[in-house]
Amino acid sequence: MQLSVIILNYNVRHFLEQCVLSVQKALENIDGEIIVVDNLSVDDSCAMMKHRFPNVKLIENKANLGFPKGNNIGVAEATGEYICILNPDTVVAEDTFEKVLAFAKSETDLGIVGCKLVDGTGNFLPECKRGVPTPWVSITKIFGLYKIFPQSGLFNEYYAQHLSENQTGKVDILVGAFMVMKRDLYLEVGGFDENCFMYSDDIDLSYMVLKSGKSNYYFHDTSVIHYKGESTVRDGTYMKRFQEAMRFFYKKHFGGSFVFDVFMRIGAFLFALLKKTQQQQIVYDIDEYVLFSSDENLRIKLENMLQKKVVRADNINENSLISQADSKGRQFEIVLDNNSFTFKEIIAFLEKNKNNGFTFKIIPDKASFMIGSNSSNDRGEVIEI
Repeated sequence: MQLSVIILNYNVRHFLEQCVLSVQKALENIDGEIIVVDNLSVDDSCAMMKHRFPNVKLIENKANLGFPKGNNIGVAEATGEYICILNPDTVVAEDTFEKVLAFAKSETDLGIVGCKLVDGTGNFLPECKRGVPTPWVSITKIFGLYKIFPQSGLFNEYYAQHLSENQTGKVDILVGAFMVMKRDLYLEVGGFDENCFMYSDDIDLSYMVLKSGKSNYYFHDTSVIHYKGESTVRDGTYMKRFQEAMRFFYKKHFGGSFVFDVFMRIGAFLFALLKKTQQQQIVYDIDEYVLFSSDENLRIKLENMLQKKVVRADNINENSLISQADSKGRQFEIVLDNNSFTFKEIIAFLEKNKNNGFTFKIIPDKASFMIGSNSSNDRGEVIEI
């Protein structure tokens, strides 16, 4: 078998459904398998999997075993030459795996391949390519120095700013939301360290691969949605966990540092103060909806359900409705019907129309809900239809 896709789930049932659907479509021309590992969800995730995806291998853990152990359990069951570690709050394009595997096979020193990640608004997520978080690099991150001096190599290692989002090349650290590598290499380096704190497991695995003599790559030529806020609330607790993760990583690989701990504590305190004003989920009062779909009955259904005007376009590349909405000074939400358009088309649409004041929702193929998020800090929204 060519590829095994491992998806570790915990209480994100609707996001999981959309993710697995997108992976199924992306594996149509690949000899591959999907393995979903559930960490004792209580939101009917497993019931949904058994009903909608009965042929997908489902492992139901009897406890929440965490990210490292849960993924290790999935990889132990995998039979593919390559594995993909994939978050459940992601959406892949139909040709994502074909492109990534072709690139992987072209590199003789391959470690891990990551790809371009965008949030639910189509904006690039810089953490999909990073540098080794040495004490200095971590300080540039925690104090935001990489933003103040973006052109300086001294300050821009954390987000591997030697590469733009549209450049493929070698990077040190990749994000656990999307990682492709050979299964044998994963096992050789010991997989995810089950002693890792949250947020350091993917850093540790990336670094272990580097230490084995392999090279990690950021691959820009396919985009994957990562509804990042769905799995991470970016508040003071996040900063505390980030601090613990960096301390764990540095102690394991570099022996620890008192000065590093002091700077991390100061940074965590300042970050927590900043985030006090940013903890609420962004809520928009939608004035009107624009539906991209070939289904007029769906438009009528949404209009009746939402009690708001819904206009429809058959062509996802039709710009006139977007232009009209943009000029009215009202809040529009764009709904994209996956029954009419591919995930690749939908992802490209989000990237093309980002930062224009719209919010976006996707209706997955044959699903009874629409789903999306309004920022990378947002926990996401699911609306039953």
